[in-house]
Amino acid sequence: MGVYERYLRYRIARHESDGPDHVALVITERDLLERGAYETLTSFFDWAMDVADRVTVYVSVLDREAIPTLRRELESLETADELAVRGPTDRSPAEAPIQIGIGLGGKHEFTTAVRTLSEAVDAGELEPAAIDAETIESRLVFTEEPDLVIKTGAERLSDFMIWQSVYSELYFTDVNWRDFRNRDFLRAVLEYCNRARRFGR
Repeated sequence: MGVYERYLRYRIARHESDGPDHVALVITERDLLERGAYETLTSFFDWAMDVADRVTVYVSVLDREAIPTLRRELESLETADELAVRGPTDRSPAEAPIQIGIGLGGKHEFTTAVRTLSEAVDAGELEPAAIDAETIESRLVFTEEPDLVIKTGAERLSDFMIWQSVYSELYFTDVNWRDFRNRDFLRAVLEYCNRARRFGR
């Protein structure tokens, strides 16, 4: 670790605000085609888990046929913590410390959750009046809200965790994924610490 990285870590450690407990990252399938992309991703997991308890990565996908290949590659990653990968056809929650969604759009995830609730009501298993935010969250694939969402390459979010990220702090960097380093991650964490979270208020 270089001098600048140590300086950033010192600033974060000395900050009066707590760092994020849950960090999310938004990248694209094209990012994963770059040389060294998967090595950077495994390094990102280490960086993030050093300051947070949970990491979620969303890979936005234009070519749906690429999902099976991407999934195999991502599931084969060696990580220090348990990893769960979910795609568009998955309905079971991802409860591992490291979670990856491939082409699992937020609209699709939310629509699927609503559909399962409707089916439960239709089957007499659930009363409509009993449906609240907690009930909806329990039906989502990603059930926890990220504190910090990092988007590399452009100031534009994909269709990602539209329910969970409503109160998240968003951090956009023009650094492309192929060039993303620990110092870029630490800058995002320090920026998070410098913000006053309002949770919609």
